[in-house]
Amino acid sequence: MHEVLLSGQAERDLKRLPAEVFQRVIAAIRTLGADPRPHGCRKLQGSPRDDYRVRVGDYRVVYEIDDRNKAVRIMRVRHRREVYR
Repeated sequence: MHEVLLSGQAERDLKRLPAEVFQRVIAAIRTLGADPRPHGCRKLQGSPRDDYRVRVGDYRVVYEIDDRNKAVRIMRVRHRREVYR
């Protein structure tokens, strides 16, 4: 089981989401604690860290995995057209 941590930016991103999307994103984030590499996750190319992303409808959750410390750090939660900028 991995500990799920939110960055300050991710917290701000979550506050801006509509209520329906917020509930779906939170459910997806909770599952990352049990399985940090679920089916459908993708490793981001060209990233200095080992960043991954998971889809939640039109939104993306970008996170990094620290297997040594058993932690998943959520970096960003944004709409797909904005998340990679």
